[in-house]
Amino acid sequence: MLKNLRVILWALVAIAAVTVAAYVYLDRQNAVAIAPAAIGGPFKLAASSGDTVDSATLKGQPFAVFFGFTHCPDVCPTTLYEMSSALGKLGSEAKDLKVFFITVDPERDTTEFLKNYLTSFDPRIVGLRPSLEQLPEVAKTYRVLYEKVKTEDGDYTMNHTALVYLMDRQGRFFGTLDFEEKPEVRLAKLKRLLKEG
Repeated sequence: MLKNLRVILWALVAIAAVTVAAYVYLDRQNAVAIAPAAIGGPFKLAASSGDTVDSATLKGQPFAVFFGFTHCPDVCPTTLYEMSSALGKLGSEAKDLKVFFITVDPERDTTEFLKNYLTSFDPRIVGLRPSLEQLPEVAKTYRVLYEKVKTEDGDYTMNHTALVYLMDRQGRFFGTLDFEEKPEVRLAKLKRLLKEG
C-alpha cells in the first residue's frame, strides 16, 4: 500500500513538473510571438541627406535604427564605427540595408551637422532629426530612454539607450545589436536579418 502511494505521489510530482515546464515553454513562445509588435512604429523625419525619410517607403527593405547624438564621447561613435565595419564586411550582401542614426539631441544636431558628422562612417548610415515634438513619440515607439544631463561646465550631455534595433522587411522588430557584442555575433545577426523574407 505504501509502495503504491509513493508511486502515485512521484507520478503526481512528475506531472506537475511537466506541466510547469510546458507552461514556461509556451509562455516564452508567446513572448517571442508578441515581441515584434512591441518595438518600432511609423516615423517621418528630416534626414541628413536633405530629404525626409518616411518609414512607410521602407517596406520590403530591412533597416536598423540607433538613437544617439553627435556630441557623444564614446558609445555613439563606437557603435557607428562598428556598424560601418559590419556593413563593409557584408559588402553587396547589405546593399538594401538602411541604417538610421536618430538624434536624441535635436537642439544641437541640425541635419547639416548630422551630415558632416556622418561623413566619417559608412554612407549607408543616414542621420535623422526629429523635431522636439517628434522625439518623445519616436523614442516611445522604440522603447528608447533619453534624458538631458547638465555638466559641471554649464553645458549638457545626453543619457540614452544604446541598442541598435533591427527591423525586418515588413518593418517588424527583429532583434537588437548590443554595444558590447563581439563583431562576429553582430555580423551573424545582420546576416540573419538580411536572409529573412
